[in-house]
Amino acid sequence: MTDDPLAPLLDLADIAPAVARTRERVDQAMRHRALRRQGGQVAAEVSLRCAVASAALEGYAHERETVRAGTITDPVPQGALRVAGALPGLADRWPKAPRQALARLHVLAARGAVSEAALGRPTGDPAVAARLDALARLLAGGTAVPPLILAAVVHGELLALRPFAGPTGVVARGAARLTLISTGFDPRGLVAVDVGHHEREPEYVGAANAFATGTPDGVRAWLRHYLTAVQVGADQLTEIGDEVLAAG
Repeated sequence: MTDDPLAPLLDLADIAPAVARTRERVDQAMRHRALRRQGGQVAAEVSLRCAVASAALEGYAHERETVRAGTITDPVPQGALRVAGALPGLADRWPKAPRQALARLHVLAARGAVSEAALGRPTGDPAVAARLDALARLLAGGTAVPPLILAAVVHGELLALRPFAGPTGVVARGAARLTLISTGFDPRGLVAVDVGHHEREPEYVGAANAFATGTPDGVRAWLRHYLTAVQVGADQLTEIGDEVLAAG
């Protein structure tokens, strides 16, 4: 018997092989030649594309080049950009003080979209607080599952709980990417996983709703979607690397 609450997820049909395939796809993308000398440029482009995708999933779709030009003043896209830019700096804090880091993500995501009093303050629902505490324990070392599984659970739980006012989805997606960064799976934040969620938006919404049911089939549907989105994000990294090299 195991005390790891997430260990049974690896026994769900097809999940363990899908984790291995996804890890291989990411490893291949991480070997791109552009990362040797132009990794910072690639990371900046990944950050932008993830922010644009995350805002679009929240109902604020804008052309990437318009966002790049800095002419978008909507608070949610601005918040998504702030979250994406802050992730590397929050990586050390995430496993040590996840509740504090989560509050910071909400402040970044929701500034201008909710009242100042609501920023960084989760709902007072005791059931939500209990589940956030359980999530914090997982992040602080309460599970030994692969980072991909932990990130998927973080993402799914935050979407299901909606613990904050305003653009909670931006917070959930940022927290999932932060999990991949802090665990060392994607230490430089190069996998554009939010692009994968956006490209498969109907599946994303349906699988998130399925996860919220808590049934094995629902959780499996969400994990399968999440792993596929990471694979799309790895392909996006390769595409960006090719573009950077072509630009010289």
